[in-house]
Amino acid sequence: MKEFDDPKGTLPTGKAAVRLSRHTKRILNDIEALSGKKKSEIRLLDVGCSSGPFILAARDFGVEAEGVEPSSGPARTAIQSGLKVYQGYLKDIHLPEESFDVITLFEVLEHLRDPLSLVKECHRILCTGGLLVIRTGNTDSWTVQYMNGRWKYFSIREHGGHISFFNPVSMRKLSERSGFVVADIKTHRVCFYEKGEVPFIYYRLIKIVSDLLNAPAAWFGKGHEMRVYLRKAN
Repeated sequence: MKEFDDPKGTLPTGKAAVRLSRHTKRILNDIEALSGKKKSEIRLLDVGCSSGPFILAARDFGVEAEGVEPSSGPARTAIQSGLKVYQGYLKDIHLPEESFDVITLFEVLEHLRDPLSLVKECHRILCTGGLLVIRTGNTDSWTVQYMNGRWKYFSIREHGGHISFFNPVSMRKLSERSGFVVADIKTHRVCFYEKGEVPFIYYRLIKIVSDLLNAPAAWFGKGHEMRVYLRKAN
């Protein structure tokens, strides 16, 4: 889609860049804890990396990071900025077996008709004990229970369209079928209305309530954003 082929990709600025750095640090801390490796010892591949914002953020923390991006515009921008990025689909690049400690798939699986094939290819490329980190939506969330079809994540018109959906149970099944074991699953965030659906004052009041529910949603696995850590067992 044209949206994904924008040469600017997803490089953030201002407050968004600060949020990315904070979010990246949180993920890398999880990876350190689960892998037993220091950040400087990790070789990471970001699949669907766009113009490389996560790669840049990870490098700031000492991680050796590379990327794969199917869209030519963002991939070219990443390469021109000095990042090691392969342009194309992961299955067509034929990376060596067991060549990375960590692979990240952020907002990727929901766009695929056959997510299992990509996850199996990640399994081949990862070292034994390596981690596959997946970020996607959680259909077993309080947000979905309240919003149902209003949740923008279910839209096939926005952000390239989402056609595959997951929850913690289906993630465990996906991991079993692809040779992984679940190391950890985390969820966060609650939303009852999108901005513009209701009057602004009402939206702000509801958002306060939903923000107060963020912590309980994380405890019970009911947040609508899901981060999954899968370990290659063999």
